[in-house]
Amino acid sequence: MQVTTQEIIYPSSDGQPMAESTIQYELIVKIKEGCESLFKDDPNVFVAADLLWYPVEGKPEISQAPDTMVIFGRPKGDRPSYIQHREDNIGPQVVFEIRSHNDSNTKMNKKLSFYQRHGVEEYYLYDPQINELEGWQRIEGDLEVIEPMEGWISPRLGVRFELGEDGLEIYRPNGEKFLSYAELEEERLLDRQRLQQESQRAEQANQRAEQANQRAEQADQRAEQANQIAQRLAAKLRELNIDPDSI
Repeated sequence: MQVTTQEIIYPSSDGQPMAESTIQYELIVKIKEGCESLFKDDPNVFVAADLLWYPVEGKPEISQAPDTMVIFGRPKGDRPSYIQHREDNIGPQVVFEIRSHNDSNTKMNKKLSFYQRHGVEEYYLYDPQINELEGWQRIEGDLEVIEPMEGWISPRLGVRFELGEDGLEIYRPNGEKFLSYAELEEERLLDRQRLQQESQRAEQANQRAEQANQRAEQADQRAEQANQIAQRLAAKLRELNIDPDSI
């Protein structure tokens, strides 16, 4: 008698919203897109936001959907979920969570325990309501609290964390900030304006140079005309047996 094995289903949704507020959503997108941009030229860094991660084969009930996760050693590409045993058993090394006003301490402690259990190397938790950033780094097998977080540089990402009056700021290794889409649009607009101004200045400089060339040509023409007149006058004087140099 043939025994059939039922296929295990790993759902692509947990029925929970990606974010519970506009600020939470904006931060998730900024961090996800910032990390994506940071490794855009590396085909083996996969970045995702709110994607279900299944760390244990055959256990679809064990899952978590980090607000943002970064996975080194896995190719970019679309996935309905991240099933670790189908990904060379490589789990996320870096995870970000943006705390919602509805998130209880119990819920956040469970997330920390989950990331501790399943091998996350760096875990960052930001609470926009009180502008507080917490971080944990895996040391000798355990996620240990990072202190202080202000100015901390992620070993994996190379980014620096700062807390300002406007909230969390993340800086790339080259010193540039992670920007929101609106901020990127504003920068592009400013860049276009600067280019237009530089083009206008260059055009004005070209016009001034052209005008100067025209004035120089006119001066040359006047000098040539004066020289021709002088030569004709000298010829007339010689016809009258007058040495023009003696005048």
